[in-house]
Amino acid sequence: MDIDLIFKVLISLIGGLGIFLLGIKNMSEGLQAVAGNRLRKLIGHVTDNRLLAVGVGTLVTCVVQSSSITTVMVVGLVNSSFMTLKQAIGVILGANIGTTITGWILTLKIGKYGLPILGLSAFLFLFSRRERLRYTGMFLMGVGMIFFGLELMSNGLKPIRTEPQFLYWFQTFQATSYLGVLKCALAGCILTFIVQSSSATLGITMGLAKTGIIGYETAAALVLGENIGTTITAFLASLGATTNAKRAAYAHIFFNVIGVLWITSIFSLYITTIQKIIGYNPNLMITQDGTETFPYILPAIALTHTLFNVVNTFIFVPFLPYLAKFVTFLAPDKDVKETPHLIYTDIRMLNTPGLGIAQSKKEILSMGYRVEKMMNQLKEILADSKLDQKQIRHVFHQEEVLDNVQKEITLFLSKLLSGRVTYELTNETRKQLRMADEYESISDYINNVLKLYIRLRKDDLDLSEAGRKEILELHDQVNDYIILITQAIEEENADILSRAHTYSEAITHLVKDFRGRHQERLREEKVLPLKSLTFMDMLTAYRRMKDHSLNIAEALAGEK
Repeated sequence: MDIDLIFKVLISLIGGLGIFLLGIKNMSEGLQAVAGNRLRKLIGHVTDNRLLAVGVGTLVTCVVQSSSITTVMVVGLVNSSFMTLKQAIGVILGANIGTTITGWILTLKIGKYGLPILGLSAFLFLFSRRERLRYTGMFLMGVGMIFFGLELMSNGLKPIRTEPQFLYWFQTFQATSYLGVLKCALAGCILTFIVQSSSATLGITMGLAKTGIIGYETAAALVLGENIGTTITAFLASLGATTNAKRAAYAHIFFNVIGVLWITSIFSLYITTIQKIIGYNPNLMITQDGTETFPYILPAIALTHTLFNVVNTFIFVPFLPYLAKFVTFLAPDKDVKETPHLIYTDIRMLNTPGLGIAQSKKEILSMGYRVEKMMNQLKEILADSKLDQKQIRHVFHQEEVLDNVQKEITLFLSKLLSGRVTYELTNETRKQLRMADEYESISDYINNVLKLYIRLRKDDLDLSEAGRKEILELHDQVNDYIILITQAIEEENADILSRAHTYSEAITHLVKDFRGRHQERLREEKVLPLKSLTFMDMLTAYRRMKDHSLNIAEALAGEK
């Protein structure tokens, strides 16, 4: 065996594969940057409608160019309780269809133009001042890399055809029998397990087929196995996640394994159907300009991949509720109630910044809802002269939770900013960082009010009837203000600022009015010093809550 030949083949294969994968990454990032807003809206429209969920999964995967990224993202969404299991399974089924777009891209006959496309688009990416043009250049640069990488792999593999030892080894992987089909499928599965990218193994498979080293039947069996191999990424993402997230990963594995098993059982009929659809023998070789080519094998492989996933998806869609029940049986609920994890724990969400920012927004909204809950509990405590220890502990616990949420959102968004993101996404990230900080500050002041009241009650003192009435009125006004701001975030209403300023001034005026009334009571010597100090500190705390809420409105409106 020629050592130099092996070395040259490995260099071409590794180099070509590296450029191919980098191309997939650049194409994905370029598309996400150009279509980021649409992508965020897509994922927000996922409902319990099965076909809609499948459609969203398909479109998202077409944009991100990786079913692994989509399924890992879905596991993260289920893990953080922002997507139900049924919704997640629907999106995963759609992701399997969306990932087949890569195969069709590779069938385009522009392999020899990959390097020129790469070079020209690199100039567009490097020297364009308009952001949209830059990321369009990145997308085209990715396309060029994909075809240049595939061409390098194909050309590097060509010398193998003249080496008997290599050919003999490849002959052991022939899908000429049912056992041979399973062996090829297993090889495709293991290879995808190792590289954790079905796009990469699909590129290698097409490179081998394009040079005639393997036939169509073998390539088809390898592609089927790659569908199982790609499930490893979502499975790894589910480790340490909630039970529901594990169920989503198990559904992905079960769906692909069952699909491959039934297709391989009718493999001969399946590939015959593919050949009838394309109208030619995929293994047909044509000599052009002294070069042997296989013009029909790449479309046949792409169609094999697509038809398998489309048919398999629409067979499973009617049984989606039963699949959900089955994976629930495989991963039963735990005896202890699980706390949903935040999306920052799934760091692969950084591969889809457009979707990551949408999920961090949901985390910020959850902070707003927690603050509202704390305000409601605080009112119940203030309205009752007896201290409810259970409610008090719950308010303090919520404040600790919000501290952790704010830290985790900050960590996630900071890592998001360190990557390659658009100017628009950078602005949105900074807005969210500020909002998270402001909500956490509001929770601190809620805690302060509660501590002030506890201190007062421990000294066997209480608010005067007039003071309690004023505090509760102010509490309601501030609570309504917080709800108004949170609702504006949910509705993405950047025009809220004018109304927020008006409401803020009204609360400020109310605080001044209550402070004046309190000073009047002091002059009449109706208030003890400790009660007076507590009341004034409470007024200040509520005013600070209002100020931080206004800061959130300013961040939403884009003010710095």
